[in-house]
Amino acid sequence: MTFEHIKPHLPWMTLLALTAIVGIADTNFLLPANLISMSADIVPLFIMALGMTFAIYIGGIDLSAQSVANMTTVIATVALPTFGLGAAVICILAGLFLGAVSGFVTTRLLVPSFISTLAIGGVAFSTGQYLSGQRALYMDATLRDNSFGWMVGKSFGIPHELFIGGALVLIAIFIQNRTTFGRALKAVGAGEPAAVASGLNVRRIKILAFAISGALAAIAGLLFSVKLSGGSPTIANGFLLPAIVAVLVGGTPLTGGVGGVVNTLIGTLIVAVIRSSMLYFEVDATRQQMVFGIVLIIAIALTIDRSKLRIVK
Repeated sequence: MTFEHIKPHLPWMTLLALTAIVGIADTNFLLPANLISMSADIVPLFIMALGMTFAIYIGGIDLSAQSVANMTTVIATVALPTFGLGAAVICILAGLFLGAVSGFVTTRLLVPSFISTLAIGGVAFSTGQYLSGQRALYMDATLRDNSFGWMVGKSFGIPHELFIGGALVLIAIFIQNRTTFGRALKAVGAGEPAAVASGLNVRRIKILAFAISGALAAIAGLLFSVKLSGGSPTIANGFLLPAIVAVLVGGTPLTGGVGGVVNTLIGTLIVAVIRSSMLYFEVDATRQQMVFGIVLIIAIALTIDRSKLRIVK
């Protein structure tokens, strides 16, 4: 059996191995209550990674996700007193718009996605700074509970964040596997010239993929804001690298066309286990970013399709 045969199974094998190692090191890790709590804590990161999956699946990348999430926490906090539950619609539309702009810049102006999304991320960051006055904002507890209390409550002992994440992943799976758009995403990621030759509107597909990424980043930011009862242009800092790691270590390579939503779910669980193990071994926040950087390099090296890369610069 060659590595190419094992490669598709590496994500879930890695998850099981890491879970076993951490479970042996800390017997409390495998307690159901701890696993549920860990899963709930990772939902905002998962939603951000879920959106990024659509961008990476077509062979691009979205570096604006963290900034969009930060901006959304500010928008949600500022808009809540006036619009109530409508603040969620404003947040999602803002993320959708910025994602679509990233896609437009990439497809129409032919700017590589890592540049276009990085630039749009700067716009989102500046917007968040302007709306917040460069300071942390706090939600009125009563207003928050009236409009968004359902997002952070519990039912049958299960945090509502898990229901939100579950609903979004089911929708994403349906889009990827059961729609023409989902099949078009795979075609673009697997071979864009062939997709163009087959008559697909590749530009529109790419714009929609980045728009979905932006919308999901906004939903992640909204959940951040509700959980922390406030907003800040830096509140989600430190989540971009783990989100990219979650997508890549799950088996969706930067070259696109392989992997997808379920892989990102597995990848996010791997990130959750890694984070928990670092907390157990008392690894500080700075070194955690170093660990994720190393994991990112390994994930890229193992998943990337070198047949699509004639020259690496």
